[in-house]
This record gives sequence, structure tokens and C-alpha cells, in this order.
Amino acid sequence: MNRQNFGLIITNRSFFPAHLVGEARDALVSKLNTLGFGSVYLTEKETNLGAVVEYEEAVACAKLLRKNAEELLGIIVLLPNFGEESAVADAIELSGLDLPVLVVACDDDMNKLDLSTRRDAFCGKISVCNNLYQRGIKFSQTKTHTVTLESNEFTNDIRRFSAVCNVFAGLKNSRIAAFGTRPNAFHTVRFSEKLLQKHGVTVVTIDMTDVIATATERDDTAAISDKVAEIKAYGKVVPDISDDKLQRQARLCLTLEDFVTKNHCSMSAVQCWDAIQNHYGCATCLSMSMMGDKNLPSACEMDVTGAMTMKVLSLASGSAAAYMDWNNNVGNDRDRCITLHCSNFPKSFFNADIEIGNLDVLATTLGAESCFGACKAQVAEGPMTFCKITTDDSKGIMKAYVGEGEFLADHVDTKGGVAMCHVEDLQSLLHYICDNGYEHHVAFCRGHVADAVQEALERYMGIEVHRHKA
Repeated sequence: MNRQNFGLIITNRSFFPAHLVGEARDALVSKLNTLGFGSVYLTEKETNLGAVVEYEEAVACAKLLRKNAEELLGIIVLLPNFGEESAVADAIELSGLDLPVLVVACDDDMNKLDLSTRRDAFCGKISVCNNLYQRGIKFSQTKTHTVTLESNEFTNDIRRFSAVCNVFAGLKNSRIAAFGTRPNAFHTVRFSEKLLQKHGVTVVTIDMTDVIATATERDDTAAISDKVAEIKAYGKVVPDISDDKLQRQARLCLTLEDFVTKNHCSMSAVQCWDAIQNHYGCATCLSMSMMGDKNLPSACEMDVTGAMTMKVLSLASGSAAAYMDWNNNVGNDRDRCITLHCSNFPKSFFNADIEIGNLDVLATTLGAESCFGACKAQVAEGPMTFCKITTDDSKGIMKAYVGEGEFLADHVDTKGGVAMCHVEDLQSLLHYICDNGYEHHVAFCRGHVADAVQEALERYMGIEVHRHKA
């Protein structure tokens, strides 16, 4: 479902200047259009000034929002002046919609505090938020208490709120495909399906023997041939990889993708070793990488909450996410570390050409002939956000940590998919991870979106969030 519209509730306090209402509405609609969003709101033909002030107007607004519910990403409450707080709360409550809400109050101009131009939205916002709080309606705020609608700061507010809405919409009633079981030694990736379900996320399981049998028996020649061509275009396949290995990999890619799409899943976690290598003869990394570049993130080592974390970062950033290990120190520079995996990083995440070859570490015990399908390169420099969601079964909660840092250009001389990371006060983060029972895995996306991730998980999903170095 492609939600690209915001429902607008524009309110008014009748003894304030009426011209402010239309001017603010036009400025907000114009701003949203510029950013690629549509708007659903009452017009001046439907209520006085198109505003929500009286109870009957709140009823009309609620009806309009319900009618367009499937198109709405979130709701924006706009206060051109003090506004009518109870009518705003009525409209949202009567709509029955479970959507993120952003409360926006317009700046006063110090030169326009006379009776014909003053707003007092600064004060009115507090009253609106009080009413929403009383009714248990969750809401977000702009970075500053009041804003100028034409400003770049408000543009950033809208972008952040849209990311929050994307995360909420993408997780609500979502489904995770779980391929196989966790590696026996990895007690770290154990999780609670019941806690996930409580937060609206369903796990859809399939045994790895069924995956292997389905991939082995595929005979859809045209689809296999097309997938082989897609693999060759995706990265540089190392020399000496036989056509049989490419076709085997193609059948696995098709099998995993088919299960995900047919079961309406938007993410997956895969038992990536060692049953697939021992009983089918290739690695799953390439399949997972290619799904990630199709907005179907896939986590390693059957880490189901890791898949959820990848999806959150992908939704917040609008780009592919990658899954790695917090892996190595970098000499005595305690704010840098190396993160890596075999790897299944999406090609677009690398922001560079990739090599498609055999697993390195696992090939030493499983044999290179069974390990084709790893995507290798170093992650390009640039800003990044990291996150990990987990279920804390002993406390009966879901929790997460999130923060921001940088990928560095410094070359790392090792195998697989690798990144050089800088995180301010990394040592305190690592202490927090260890003290609070988090996994060794972590998800990354490009760009800084920690504010949106924290807001979406904490405020709207009810997940406890630790923000590193806010």
C-alpha cells in the first residue's frame, strides 16, 4: 500500500484573525507538495474557513479522514493561531485511526503582535497537547515548539515525521519469514514470537529441508535463466564458477523470494549455515543481498529481530539496510571499530561494485565447493545510523538501542563485506550492549535517521529505546 498523503486538521480560535487560517493552510499544503506528499483536509466549502472548531466540524473532519484512511501516512495538526484544542482531539478520536500525529504551531512575528495579526499558537499548542494526552492519543512535536512553515527547519521536521510514519506503517501488521532454525550454538539470537506478536509482527516459519527440496526440484528453465542473468549483472562473479553453481544459486534465490512474496512477508531471517551448504551446495548470502535491494531485508543466522531492525532502518532511510557483527577494535582508537559479515549486504548499500565469490571463513571447514554466493566489498564512507531491536523475555518487553556515526574510508585488509566505523564514545555503547543482553549483531543504514527511529519505536510501537549520544 502506497501511503503518500497526510491528513490535515487545521484549527482556529474564533476571536483571532481569520486570515491566518487560510494563509497557514496554503503554506503547509505547498510545503508538503514540494516534498512529494499530498494532503487531505476540509475546504472552506465544508466548514467555516476549512477549520475544525465546533464539534460538528470535528465530526466532518473525522469522516473525511476515515474515508481516505488507506491513503494516509499520518495526521498533521496545524495551529495558525491559538486553536480549539477539544475539537482537534475530537476529530482524531472520532476518526478511529491509529496513525502518528504531528502537532505544528506557527511562529509569532515580534513585529505583528497586534490584534489583527497575533497568533498565540505558542500557548495553544500546549493546550492541544494536553487534550491529546488526556485521551491517550500519541503525538509527535516539531524540533522547536513553534515553527515558520516556510523554513528549512520545518522541512526537516516533515522529513523526520514522514520517516516515523513509514516505520510505523511498515511494521504494523507486518510478517517476517523465518527460514530454518538458528545455529545451535547461537543462543544469542533466541527471541520471543509472542512479544513480537504483541507488537503486531507475525513470524512465518518454514523448515530448511522444504527450502532445499523446493530449490532442488525447480525446473522453471526460463525463470532460472533470467535469474542467472540478474546475478551476473548484480556483481562481478569470480572466475571458475561453473554454470551449475550459478543455476543452483538462481534456484535458491527464486525459492526464497517466492516464499517471502507468497506469504506477504516484508522481511526475512535465514539459517545461512551450515545445512544449506552441506545439503544443497551454496551460500544464501547472495539471495539475501538481492532481496535487500528489493526492499525485502534479510538477516543472517536466523536473527528474526535483526530482520525487523533492518526493516526499520530501511523504512526510516528509504534505502537498503545491512546486517553486520560488531567485530574488531582498531588499535588504540577506542571510538573506531571494524564491522563485517560474510556477506549479504545489498549492492546499493556498498555504494560500490561488488565481487560475488565463495564464503571465506566457513569455506575453511565446509569446503569452497559448497560456499558460492558471498557479496564482497568495503562499505563506502559516509554518515550512518546503527540499531538493534531485541526481545527481553525475562522482562517481557521489546527493547532497542539506536545511534549515529560514520563509515570511514580507511582500508580494511580482510575478507567479506566490511566497514570501518566511527562512533562517538563507542566504549560506553559497547558496555551498554553487554550489560543489557544484546546480540553481537547490528543493523546499519546510510544517513542519520536515529531521531525518527527512536520516535517511531518508542512513541508509537511501545518499544523501549536507548539512544546513544543523542
